[in-house]
Amino acid sequence: MSLADDISTCRLCAGQFAATATHHAPRPVVWFRPSARILIAGQAPGARVHESGWPFTDPSGDRLRAWLGLDEATFYDRDRIAIVPMGFCFPGYDARGADIPPPLICRETWHDRVMAELGDLDLIVPVGLHAIRYHTGHRGSLTEAVQGWRAHAPRLFPLPHPSWRNTAWLKKNPWFEAELLPELRTRIRDLL
Repeated sequence: MSLADDISTCRLCAGQFAATATHHAPRPVVWFRPSARILIAGQAPGARVHESGWPFTDPSGDRLRAWLGLDEATFYDRDRIAIVPMGFCFPGYDARGADIPPPLICRETWHDRVMAELGDLDLIVPVGLHAIRYHTGHRGSLTEAVQGWRAHAPRLFPLPHPSWRNTAWLKKNPWFEAELLPELRTRIRDLL
């Protein structure tokens, strides 16, 4: 049995998910193969991804693919691009309808093993603060992390989450689309 198979059968968070407002069962979304050279490191699947079983099958995914300059076929080519969130399952919503953060046990159980299997990646794109912290060790704000992208390029480009909730952040930080994204798209084109 492969590591991806082991993750796909994980039920460590079943009790925790059953206690959320969504009362759902675990459904790990596993999207990587050892041959991948580019890693998209997300936060956790949303409700739509939980239903589809494919990562970023929602408006956030549309925005992310536009940021990266990738069509769907290339984005979902597991042999070239791995998509590994900090939590493999949809964590659910709290009583107020807010997203629950990815469970720490998922990272602790799986991520070092996944990263070892992926080996020496050519490009890591951590999306959102949870992924940025894991992949860079950054402990400050999201804005500080993304503003410091040049310190990690060309191997790593930290991004905010592409959710509609970050539209105000994007408007306040026009340098993100003007400076970071063109460099990231060029790096991706060179690698593919």
